[in-house]
Formats: sequence, structure tokens, C-alpha cells
Amino acid sequence: MASDRASPPTVLVIHGGAGVIERDALEASAEAAIHAALQGALDAGQALLSAGGSALDAVEAAVVALEESPHFNAGKGSVYDADGGHELDASIMDGVGQRAGAVAGVTTVRNPVRLARRVMTDSPHVLLIGAGAERFADTQADLERVPNAWFDTPHRHAQLLQAQAREAAERAQSDATAENLRGKYFGTVGAVALDADGRLAAATSTGGMTNKKWGRVGDSPVIGAGTWADARCAVSGTGWGEFFLRAAVAHDIAARIAYGGHSLQAAADAVICDVVPALGGDGGAIAVDRDGNIAMPFSTSGMYRGWVRGDGRRGTAIFRDV
Repeated sequence: MASDRASPPTVLVIHGGAGVIERDALEASAEAAIHAALQGALDAGQALLSAGGSALDAVEAAVVALEESPHFNAGKGSVYDADGGHELDASIMDGVGQRAGAVAGVTTVRNPVRLARRVMTDSPHVLLIGAGAERFADTQADLERVPNAWFDTPHRHAQLLQAQAREAAERAQSDATAENLRGKYFGTVGAVALDADGRLAAATSTGGMTNKKWGRVGDSPVIGAGTWADARCAVSGTGWGEFFLRAAVAHDIAARIAYGGHSLQAAADAVICDVVPALGGDGGAIAVDRDGNIAMPFSTSGMYRGWVRGDGRRGTAIFRDV
């Protein structure tokens, strides 16, 4: 999707996850609510960009809005782990100087993307996990904390029960293979932005995989796998995290632009639609480059996504017919 160079330069793109999203299984009321939530996240980020704010502020604001919605697998809508709780991951990256912050396995931080940014700005580290990330959050008095049960939602609990029943059946049939995970996960949320000063940023947040065990962590908090931003482009991924980790998806897209001279669209398409499926995975990504071009490829049946430009052109979509 090429940009109009005469238009204002700011761009914000968001995603609410890629996965098995079948049109006939999505009720009209739920579809309308998802579109409204995507529009609200676009409004949150665009308000900052239109006032001259930074891309970093815009992606944080957009992801916070998505974390607050029960419709997406992040924050309030996070899936359950095998123990019946929630372990949340997030990351954020500033294309200026490639500064980054991330957290994994946090349990009481209402908006993990805010904590990820504090790791970037208020600590000497990039990635903090579990109890250590929680202790660091204790030093940030203005970050809102909640009991883990705050993340509970009835539809995610139903998904946990379904996943556990399916797992038990597969185990009884000696058929519990990785292939059986295909399509049985729900994606993340993320945002990428280009601001009026030409700065790029990306952020990603997730509740992970339903029924995950053993402290499993996917690609979302891993810089270069689920999130990347530099002077050329910004990328946020969503999908089967094990494969995004193995393919270093977000960085591979950026590297194809930097070293191979690929366009943003060609680079994103190659990684999402060729590299990841060749390994056995699937998913999607959103990306923006320094010229304001955007890409939103996905290899699943749907991906919640939205975009807005500085001149007001905007849209949201779920399926491919957009």
C-alpha cells in the first residue's frame, strides 16, 4: 500500500492479532465491537501524532487502548495459562538509537507495554521477566497494578477449558503434536508509527498462548522477533510465536530493506507469507517505513488491523477483502 508523498507524513498502523478468524463464526455485534475498539486505539495514537507527539508515545497509547479491550489477547483480554492464571508479555522499541524495553511473564501490571517502556527508560536493561519484572514494577509508583484475576474474562476461560479438553483427547490418542496447535492460538496486539519528525517506533503486547505451560514465552517481548524499529522501518508481529522466534521475523523484514534493497511490502510479504509458512508456522505483521508506506500481510484467515494517516484517511479490517 503506497503512500501519497504530498500528504502529511504521520502514519499509525495497529493490529489486534492474526489467527483463525472465520467470517461465519463472528457475530455481527462482536465484529462491530472489534471495529470500534480498533478505531478507539487509532484515535488514542493519532491524537498524539496530530499534536506533534512522538511515534514512541503514539504506539504506547495505541497499545494501551488495545490492552484495555477484552476483545484482544493482551491486558484485559489475555488468555489463560495452564494453571488458570495470566502471564503477560510486551515490548517497545524506538527507531531513534534503537532503544528498547520488554517484559515477560508479568502478572499484576495492568498495562504491560507501559512497564516495557519503563524498562527502556528507567533501567539499564532491555528485557525483564517474571518476579524480577514485578519487582522492577514495584519501583514505578505511578504504574497501575491489579490482581491477576482482573484479567479474567468468561470467553477466554471457555477457550482454556476447550483447549484442555482437546489436549486430554489428543493425549489419549497419542496425538499431541505441535501440528495440533495450528489455528488454536490467538494473536497479540501491536502498533507501529511514523511521526512528523520522521521518527519510527513499534510496540507489541500479548497474553501469550491459551493453556501455555512451563513459563512459555513467545516472540512478542523478544526484540527482533516480534518487535523492531530502526531508522528505516518499524514492525510488530502476531502469530505462532515459536516460528516468529526461529525466523527473527521483525528483524528479517527490516534486514531485507536495509541489506537487500527490498520495498517494505516485498520484505514483509516474503517473511510472513513465505519464510514462516515454510517452517510450519503462520501469522501476520504490520509495518511502516520512513516514507510512510505501510504493509499488513498475514497468512491466516484473518487479522484484526487498522491504519490512519495524518490527512485523516483511515480504516479497519478483519478479513482479506479490504
